[in-house]
Amino acid sequence: MKDFAALFTRIDESTKTSVKTAALADYFRTATPEDRLWTIALFTGRRPKRTITATKLREWAAEVAGLPDWLFEESYSIVGDLAETIALVLPPATQSQDHTLTHWIGYIKTLATLEDDVRKAGILEAWNSLPPTERFLFTKLLTGGFRIGVSAKLITRALAQATGQPEAELTHKLMGNWTPDSTTWDALIEADDPTADLSRPYPFYLAYQLDGFDDLGPPADWNAERKWDGIRGQLIVRGGEHHLWSRGEDLMTDRFPELAQLRDYLPDGTVIDGEVLAFADEKPLSFNALQKRIGRKTVPKKLLAEAPVILMAYDLLEHQGADVRDQPLKDRRAALEDLIKDAPVTAPLRLSASVRFQTWDDLHTARDQSRDLGAEGLMLKRLDSPYLAGRKRGDWWKWKIDPLTIDAVMIYAQAGHGRRANLFTDYTFAVRDGNDLVPFTKAYSGLTDKEFREITAWVRKNTLQRFGPVRQVPAEHVFEIAFEGIQASPRHKSGVALRFPRMLRWRRDKPVDEANTLDDLKEMLATYG
Repeated sequence: MKDFAALFTRIDESTKTSVKTAALADYFRTATPEDRLWTIALFTGRRPKRTITATKLREWAAEVAGLPDWLFEESYSIVGDLAETIALVLPPATQSQDHTLTHWIGYIKTLATLEDDVRKAGILEAWNSLPPTERFLFTKLLTGGFRIGVSAKLITRALAQATGQPEAELTHKLMGNWTPDSTTWDALIEADDPTADLSRPYPFYLAYQLDGFDDLGPPADWNAERKWDGIRGQLIVRGGEHHLWSRGEDLMTDRFPELAQLRDYLPDGTVIDGEVLAFADEKPLSFNALQKRIGRKTVPKKLLAEAPVILMAYDLLEHQGADVRDQPLKDRRAALEDLIKDAPVTAPLRLSASVRFQTWDDLHTARDQSRDLGAEGLMLKRLDSPYLAGRKRGDWWKWKIDPLTIDAVMIYAQAGHGRRANLFTDYTFAVRDGNDLVPFTKAYSGLTDKEFREITAWVRKNTLQRFGPVRQVPAEHVFEIAFEGIQASPRHKSGVALRFPRMLRWRRDKPVDEANTLDDLKEMLATYG
């Protein structure tokens, strides 16, 4: 655990990618194989489930520290992170144990099976044997909330430096439904065959936002298609089975059982990149329809009928068992079209059609039609481009439509997390309804660090009430909120929910009585919902 804590400290103290990469590479060269594997798992989101509630941890930590509950809660609201608060307020450890990261994760898993009083004793014993940084990390693992500012690409780059393997090969190895309980370091990293797991997807190719056409060259070099508003996924047909993976490496096969029939129409050794869409009458339904199915492990017949799905196919990554990602896009699309053309219209599979255009002005016109067609905008892909891994600039671009916007009033503020733990960055916004203000959304991104610091100072001086970490503030500041979609929601007092809300700008020029109203919001719902 000391080595892992030292790694965490090196990464946490620097914003330089080169420093973080070097720290990880050094760790991967010297740590035990088990600890290396768990470190990769933790840094790629494969963390243990929560062992104990935050309420219990606050109660036990306050008791050990000899603090009244109100003082602990006040400390927590200032620090902004529970594990960090606990590490700070607990008395120094009186014992010392030099165990590995793997040992402590096993210890945490054992705690999950125990009664509360035995679990409490085990946690207190661990706290009393760990120095502050290790205690902080142990508590993070207890809560299931371990996160760190390290990207998957940085992990693969460090692994490449430590092992001498190509980054692309390591990226592929880290994909899929593995955990440290289901594999080993040797099997995952050192093994020569990265496709041994038949369900394993390929790394997704991601696009940059398009700002202009100056550097794109002739329109004839490009393919354009709609950017559909669904769930990006890879459908894999291998070994007589099928698997569906999301871009976030979430295995979604069981959530969309209607896609199982595609095994009847697609040959073995096929991998398709596409978008899972709620789809009826040959047109996409709103994302709201698809959202009802997200997170469900089983889908009732009623919901299958209300929100049937298809895979809108974008690209072919594997054909007849061969990796074809190095082939030009025009060849991959031709092979994909040939695969799909014989499937019956009842099959839940469509080819994402090319948008025809002769000039860039034509493409402007096509983009303006996106919202009416249920799309987010356009995708532009160079016809001779290979399918790469990760976000690469040059060959793939996304050109999204302008977001919807509304001017709203900030009424609550809450501190952020991580490096923002000492700043109030998470806000609740309301619209006017007569003389009342009706909350309708939260947002936490879009402003500069300078603006966040300015608002934080104002919040601290103007707090009206406190509700745990949340502070009520005077309704004085108006912000322009941008969002991608709007839908009806009985769970919200306003009756609406926004898709991807964020702060576009702080409207210092606009008084509260000129902010938008609930009627404005409902009119947008009627138009775009």
